[in-house]
Amino acid sequence: MPEVAKLSAGYFARPGMDLIDLFVGSEGTLGIIAEATLRVIPLPRRCLALIICADDPQALALAAALRAEAAEARDRNGPLDVAAIEYVDARALGTVPDEAFARARVPRPAGGAALLLAQVETTADEDPALERLLTVLEAHGVTGDPSLALPGDERGAERLFALREAVPAAVNAAVAAAQTADPRVEKTAGDFVVPVERLGELVALCRSAFEGRELDYAIWGHVSDGNLHPNVVPRSREDVERGREALVEIAHGVVALGGAPLAEHGVGRSALKQRLLRELYGEDGIDQMKAVKRALDPGWKLSPGVLFPAPRSRT
Repeated sequence: MPEVAKLSAGYFARPGMDLIDLFVGSEGTLGIIAEATLRVIPLPRRCLALIICADDPQALALAAALRAEAAEARDRNGPLDVAAIEYVDARALGTVPDEAFARARVPRPAGGAALLLAQVETTADEDPALERLLTVLEAHGVTGDPSLALPGDERGAERLFALREAVPAAVNAAVAAAQTADPRVEKTAGDFVVPVERLGELVALCRSAFEGRELDYAIWGHVSDGNLHPNVVPRSREDVERGREALVEIAHGVVALGGAPLAEHGVGRSALKQRLLRELYGEDGIDQMKAVKRALDPGWKLSPGVLFPAPRSRT
């Protein structure tokens, strides 16, 4: 498809970017998968470690250290291969009901504490990785023992994952409760990514934008990728409006930090995210996206109405 390659070579040109990148995250607007050839590989041995940190600075410093350990492990210079790190801030933890902590067999952290959930991939002997993990925790002042689910303990792993998933579930439940009083209340959340070394600045940016507008909020996300999900916990339609203003302010700051205000998904059906898309790429960028769409789907049949309205037919 040389015409598509030519169209995508302009604004979308990025180091290492190709046509596959155009399809990834396109929300079904550019094509469908008609056939796939898969390769099956063994599941790695996995150990989960839920770590309670005293505060944000400790959690973010520890996450940076664990990413460094993972890099050394990939270079075969260390035993601690950390595949993923999840972060939950104190405000998000505060929304989670007591029974979720009880089911996970984890005590509720003290006020101000943040949570990290690290997935460690191990060889047949996990002891070297766990010993190194404890050394890193001690070096960063983490006083409590982590809650562990060792390789083979799938029920333990499910309990720890369920505690992480209880966070968005609790925030969504709070939004639903507010909707009973005011049906105009909507979920109001961001999906931002920055270079991992600037995560602390992103957290501070979110707190400033929300607290300056006297909003309740919660922050969690994938700190191994530099990706956070700041959520407003709205009590009224006015909170939703102020929350959107805050998210736009954060988005501008994210771009200034070298990141992107649209990290994962959901752009195609969100008016707020489409606004951020236009601010990120400009109208010229949007026009190039539409040109790629027309080249691949001239009938505008794939996911109609997602991201771009279908052009009016000429009669």
